[in-house]
Amino acid sequence: MHSTHRAAVGLVLTIGSVLCHGPALAIPLTPIPKGDIAIRLEPIATGLAAPAYAISAPGDLARLFVVEQSGLLRVIDGGVLQPGNALDIRSLVSPPLNPANANDERGFLGLAFSPGFDDPASHGYRTLYTYNSQAIPSGTPPTYAAPNGAVQNYRNVINEWKMSAANPLVVDPDSRREVISFGKNAGNHNGGTIAFGPDGYLYLGLGDGGNANDVGPSHIEPGGNAQNLSTPLGKMLRIDPADPALTATSVDPVSGNGQYRIPATNPFQAAGQVKETYALGFRNPYRFSFDTLSGDLIVADVGQRTIEEINRVVLGGNYGWAVKEGDFLFDRATGQVTVRSPGDPAGLIDPIKGTLGTLQYDHGDGISITGGFVYRGNDIPELVGKYVFGDLALRNLPPRVDGRLFYADLATGEIEEFLLPQFANGVLPDGLTVHGFGQDGTGELYALVTNTPANGTGGIVYRIAPVPEPSTVVLMLLGVAGLGVRAHRRRGRPA
Repeated sequence: MHSTHRAAVGLVLTIGSVLCHGPALAIPLTPIPKGDIAIRLEPIATGLAAPAYAISAPGDLARLFVVEQSGLLRVIDGGVLQPGNALDIRSLVSPPLNPANANDERGFLGLAFSPGFDDPASHGYRTLYTYNSQAIPSGTPPTYAAPNGAVQNYRNVINEWKMSAANPLVVDPDSRREVISFGKNAGNHNGGTIAFGPDGYLYLGLGDGGNANDVGPSHIEPGGNAQNLSTPLGKMLRIDPADPALTATSVDPVSGNGQYRIPATNPFQAAGQVKETYALGFRNPYRFSFDTLSGDLIVADVGQRTIEEINRVVLGGNYGWAVKEGDFLFDRATGQVTVRSPGDPAGLIDPIKGTLGTLQYDHGDGISITGGFVYRGNDIPELVGKYVFGDLALRNLPPRVDGRLFYADLATGEIEEFLLPQFANGVLPDGLTVHGFGQDGTGELYALVTNTPANGTGGIVYRIAPVPEPSTVVLMLLGVAGLGVRAHRRRGRPA
């Protein structure tokens, strides 16, 4: 059911968001319209599991590193998927991913290269970081345990690695250093992105702990985790992940576990507060990114049953969950939004509001937002400055299918759907779901999709490319025909 059909029937129905099911309240948000920007999706890698994120190393304009949720790091070089793996942490990813569950939120989720990756004089030279789920070894508690003494079924970890001295496209598997970890009870709401900001610090978005309504065994009452500064859950965190021994002149204090530094300028420094916190009030900030031009931190926060939202995150900001979902008030007891309440309660920051709208949509247009990047490439001029993102799927179970691709105007607050003329009815084929996005060193973007579980083979990396103008297509065809004539003439020449 696409936006035009939805508008015709005038009915908003949904089955639920990621791992949170139940009937939703009908909300009169304007359906997302088709836009006027057409793109072509060029498959540059197929047969992957669940590609979830892709990024280039600093200074590298040729290669794209692709995170596969199953635990592999792959390399696309010059637009070609390379054989083998840059890193294989499938044995580290734990608990083992369930091949019957296409929506497992654990696994290998995030990747970030040190800003000094290509600088031999930097302590971050040839250094990268991963974010993934792991087992909890006996007698080694996570840096931050799950609240309330809840059973910890696994942990999410930021690990540091070094590239191999022998091969610049391979990570040294013996170089791992654990930086920080978080015990988890529930399997969902793990966030997933790690990224260095313009300030040189590493940012990590953590979900509220899982389950629904910010309620459950590992959720603090009253109010839930996202509004409680004594837990990192439901927060945007900011740290300096380098080994403190390498940053001895820094004014930032060393963490309790001795493996990283906490920025002295982080806003919450009182006793009992998690000092790594940069901002709070998130449900599941699965994907975020920094605009490479403005430096703005743009977060797509996954909603529960009703509203998906896009936020511009600032130091010390409170983004409302679970008091609000989008700019609607939220009732934790019922798990439903109630009334629209922009700007109220005071002190909570609503989704990005522009001159013509607010960057949020309801579950008539999707079930789980998948954040992307602000486009700063050269191939699609009309897209420059727009925020490119998507939604996991239009429909839920069974099975989740029909992912969607959108772009948002950060100034007007409008969301529109890309035109996909290469596909029947302008929709992704084969029930593909949108799991992530990538950005290469030139600013061009990639859509990462799959129609199989996290350890399947249905994953595709699509390059987002312009649709050739009709005149260009004609010239290309004429050129091909001309080559054929010349080849025929050459073959007909006497020896």
